[in-house]
Amino acid sequence: MSRGNIVTGLDIGTHTIKALAVQKKQKDWEVLSYAEIPSFGLRKGAVVNVDDTARNVQMIMSGMEKDCGRKISSVFVNIGGSHLYVTPSDGIISVSRADQRISKEDVERVLQATKAINIPHNEEVLDVFPKEFIIDDQKGIKQPEGLTGIRLEAKVLLLCYFQPYFTNLTQAVLNSKLQINDVVPSVLAAGAAVLSPQQKELGVALIDIGAATTSLAVFEEGELIHLAIFPIGSANITNDIAIGLKTEVAIAESIKKQHGTCMLAKVTTDQSRKKIEVFDKSDPLGFTKKDLVDIIEPRVSEILDLVQKELKKIGRQELLPGGVVLTGGGAKIPKIKDLTKQTLKLACEIGIPKQIVGLQDDPALATVAGLALGGVDFSNEEGILGVTKGWGAKAKKIFKLFIP
Repeated sequence: MSRGNIVTGLDIGTHTIKALAVQKKQKDWEVLSYAEIPSFGLRKGAVVNVDDTARNVQMIMSGMEKDCGRKISSVFVNIGGSHLYVTPSDGIISVSRADQRISKEDVERVLQATKAINIPHNEEVLDVFPKEFIIDDQKGIKQPEGLTGIRLEAKVLLLCYFQPYFTNLTQAVLNSKLQINDVVPSVLAAGAAVLSPQQKELGVALIDIGAATTSLAVFEEGELIHLAIFPIGSANITNDIAIGLKTEVAIAESIKKQHGTCMLAKVTTDQSRKKIEVFDKSDPLGFTKKDLVDIIEPRVSEILDLVQKELKKIGRQELLPGGVVLTGGGAKIPKIKDLTKQTLKLACEIGIPKQIVGLQDDPALATVAGLALGGVDFSNEEGILGVTKGWGAKAKKIFKLFIP
């Protein structure tokens, strides 16, 4: 099998680093190797210590290569953190050809023109997401190439980032002797793995609950219409449990995974107050299901309230036919789907990665699966992701220029 038949995604998170290599077997893409290790050097989704992150990336990739017996030289990597944000912009140009037919170059020029806005120092544009094109005052055009007109206008969302954090991320990966095929926002990679084209067309909100951040991406008519990232995640729930039960964070994490829930089941009061005991070192630690709900539910509700505010801001509160899809490690908390339905008043489901044979049905794997799938060439056979040429088809990226 040629090297081109292997695609690797690298999900660098605050608490864990995940790597997934997939390969083509007959008609399916299958897991070649998967690895996960604790992460160091990140804070709230952003790389703050390049050396620590590079060592961890090198460690996980070395283990992956031993596992699959293949050299892995390049990866699709994610970028996260609340420093990422979107802002609307527009650009306008005159059509260049004498016959007034809009060319690919005209489309690229008008998208480039949308980047000519004032953004704070040390921030740059990572990507451009077109919302609509306007040709001579004719609005609502999605594909302007080949049409005719004198003036071409584009209305877009610009995805911006804090340049030092981006540099830290890319340098950490490059220092581990890897090439970077593309850098993709975590929530968009997760969306590629768990959302269908139908959901994106109808209107859907993806909520990716990570350890230190929660990301929201809203799609409509197949396009991204909003993105927001909040500096709060499932680790905050763990910390709340540690404080509330006066125990260590590691024990609180274990309690959350084994006994945590967002809402009480329809059981008697006696059952909800039944004592559960675990051991903190040698001392017994007692609590009830209700104790945990009283700790966990307010924090999850806080996250959902932040989401609701963003949906209200863009006029989509309770108005998404495709509903809400929860993914990320935080989506595994029992009853979170019910609480989300109740709070956002929308249909809700747990998003698990699709399209890769042999991958666990785990929402925590959405980002790394989406990174790997984003690099897959579907040879013009549009699949569930609604893509044909992976991340690279969307725009020419600059990341190869970092490579010595």
